[in-house]
Amino acid sequence: MTVVFVTGGSGFVGGRLVSRLLKDGHTVRGLARGDTSAAKIEALGATPVPGDLGDAAALRDAMAGAELVFHAAARTTRGGGRARFWADNVEGTANVLRAAREADVRRLVHVGTEAALMNGRPLVRVDETAPLRPDSRAHYAASKAAAEQLVRDARDLETVVLRPRFVWGAGDTTVLPELVAMVRSGRFAWIGGGLHHTDTTHVDNAVEGLVLAAQRGRPGEAYFVTDGRPAVFRDFVTELLGTRRVTPPRRSIPLGLALALAAAGETLWRGLPLPGSPPLDHLSVWLAGMECTIDIGKAAAELGYRPVRTRQEGMAELRDQPWK
Repeated sequence: MTVVFVTGGSGFVGGRLVSRLLKDGHTVRGLARGDTSAAKIEALGATPVPGDLGDAAALRDAMAGAELVFHAAARTTRGGGRARFWADNVEGTANVLRAAREADVRRLVHVGTEAALMNGRPLVRVDETAPLRPDSRAHYAASKAAAEQLVRDARDLETVVLRPRFVWGAGDTTVLPELVAMVRSGRFAWIGGGLHHTDTTHVDNAVEGLVLAAQRGRPGEAYFVTDGRPAVFRDFVTELLGTRRVTPPRRSIPLGLALALAAAGETLWRGLPLPGSPPLDHLSVWLAGMECTIDIGKAAAELGYRPVRTRQEGMAELRDQPWK
């Protein structure tokens, strides 16, 4: 039985990972920033540990006796300046690495993202040789790229990065709820018709990849995982929304116009003290309006990765969930 420490254990991917680790017989502790996070971690059957990514000493104490760490916590929300993303995603990751060294953790698995490669161009059948883009104009993408580089450069630890693309499934608290809210508020439109291809990763497939990365990943390496085959973006999102009995409109705007609106909105929000975030930003346009297809051959060959949940099974599970 292994003692495992998880950051982000109250979140979508982290929570499903905690459940899988407990099912596999591990003792699991989860970092909890507050009472709500602690309650979620405890409800899963794990032990919540108070602390946050800004406190390396608390992280070290929480990791004491752990053999394995999964770092799933990250700032993902739209809006906020570069400093907030850097504090949470880069400095927070540096603190996790520092704590893992001081606690003599054997291996650390970092939850990465294909967004770390994005800077305004489609990603077509990309693999792990594609360069990270810490220079990206999108703060989330740049901060996740910089954080991953820190992890992969940590030669005094066994570190592995697992990059799922477009994580979805039952329990999602971000992507699907936001899509539903956009349709219901009349803010939804396809970009370029939504006819490009995209890869996706059911949350159970992401967790399978994380477990395999912990078991078999080569230190310092990154691995992509997906559902195994791409889908037409419009078809996938339409089916996803259909599980909530929501039908997206046919309305579409050209990719070039979307990029221009994103640039104008980001400029306006930087220059004026406006609340919230611009209605459209570059990362959202790249994620929703450009092809992103992934080669998972490395994970298949080195980790033995195969998707454990089909897209059809995941959609059926979502349809069976209560909806609003």
